[in-house]
Amino acid sequence: MQDNLNRTREAVAAACAAAGRAPESVRLVAITKTFPASDAAALTGLGQADLGENRDQEAAPKAAELAALGLEPVWHFVGQLQRNKARSVAAYADWVHSVDREPLADALDRGAESNGRRLNALVQVSLDGDTSRGGVPVSGIARLAERIAGLGSLDLRGVMAVAPLGWEPAKAFALLNECSEAVRRVDAGATEVSAGMSGDFREAVACGATMVRLGRNVLGEREPMA
Repeated sequence: MQDNLNRTREAVAAACAAAGRAPESVRLVAITKTFPASDAAALTGLGQADLGENRDQEAAPKAAELAALGLEPVWHFVGQLQRNKARSVAAYADWVHSVDREPLADALDRGAESNGRRLNALVQVSLDGDTSRGGVPVSGIARLAERIAGLGSLDLRGVMAVAPLGWEPAKAFALLNECSEAVRRVDAGATEVSAGMSGDFREAVACGATMVRLGRNVLGEREPMA
């Protein structure tokens, strides 16, 4: 695991160098979904602070198990999120990358407030307008960003997207960079851009990503979900 983590960090640093950026400008979020809590704990022990999950029913007990061990990684919730799971996610997540509608933002705000916490929120953008995969259409970004910015327990931090199927990654992430500008017009401090997975993180870094979400690179192939 240490070797894989080192190689992944080196690959991200190389992508930064190719883009003329400092390596510390991009945060590696290691995606631990479908892997056991023991792997998440091992990564934390190796100094990998940021861990990502995409299903609350898996993430909540995993976060609880690490907390019981005295481990406190920075948890990133990166998957599509139903409103009825918002309170649970708000109890452990530090970042929610997939805020794509106002009722979900409101539910996360209530959940964070009830847990005495603050959440970092990213507007998930549907770059091609197909919202079935999650994301607000490009035309709705500003309104959602304004809603998040006005909530008491959420901090608007930026944008997130997945490159649409069939799109050139560079085209997708260039558009996401434009979306980031729209969010920064709402809050100049909302500079985070979560983009890039195992197959396209280099293009994402070239287009300004500040977070890349990598799992296979760090932990290998996942078992298929039941």
